[in-house]
Parts: sequence; C-alpha cells; structure tokens
Amino acid sequence: MKIAIAADHGAFELKTSIIEHLKEKGIEYYDFGCYSKESVDYPRFAYRASKAVADGDYDFGVICCTTGLGVSMAANKVKGVRAAVCTNEMLAEMTRRHNNANVICMGQNVVTTELADRMVDIFLSTEFEGGRHQRRVDLLTAIENGESI
Repeated sequence: MKIAIAADHGAFELKTSIIEHLKEKGIEYYDFGCYSKESVDYPRFAYRASKAVADGDYDFGVICCTTGLGVSMAANKVKGVRAAVCTNEMLAEMTRRHNNANVICMGQNVVTTELADRMVDIFLSTEFEGGRHQRRVDLLTAIENGESI
C-alpha cells in the first residue's frame, strides 16, 4: 500500500505526526509537502497528492489543513478523487465502506494526533462494500463527467 500525504502550513505538525505513525506501521508514503510552517497555498499541495492518487501512483491520500475543509474542496476538484473530511472514527470507516473514498482529509485544529492516527488506520483498513453503494459511486462519477443523472 502506498500513501500520498500532504498538508499546508496550518497542519504541518499533524502531517508530521501522521508520517511518524505511517513509518511505525511500515506503510510506504510520499510527502507532497509542505515542508515547514511557512505560509503556503493549500490547493497546490492538495492537488499534488490528489493527482498522484487519481493517476494510480498511490492507493490513498491523506491531506490536512487547519480544518480539513479547504483541502477537501481542492482534492475533490481532481477527476477520480473522492475526498472526505473526517472528524471521528465512524466517518473514516463509513466514507470507505459506503463512498469508496480514496482521500481522507483532516484538520489540525479539529482532531488530536491520536484520533488522526486511529482514523488513518481505519480508513486504510476498511474495504468498500460495493453492492447498492457502487451504484451511488457510479452516479458520482457520472456527475464528475458532466452527465445528467
């Protein structure tokens, strides 16, 4: 499993903590930035990690900012990405199980590092259920492709 991870300056510390967690678990990752607390524009980093997931170079993405909201908006602009802001374990599980999300977004001012680690573990280990949920994911793809549904 390969993970694309990114954050802006507002979540540099959360990203660094998650990277340490991924290292401890032996999970391969690539850090798409940013690399300090110096102010940056979050769409650039969210795009880089999301595009890597959409292109199939990475299995999942973990992207963080102060709230998780901005990076999720940016990530969801990339065709093939289904990004979800998660604030608890249930959301991390259900967005994989029912929505087949491939990017999890979190906010440094919203979740603790311990909660972030648990959500990453749940997100990465939860399988998509398919079935009736596949039909709904297909509708999301149709919308993404500009089709009327």
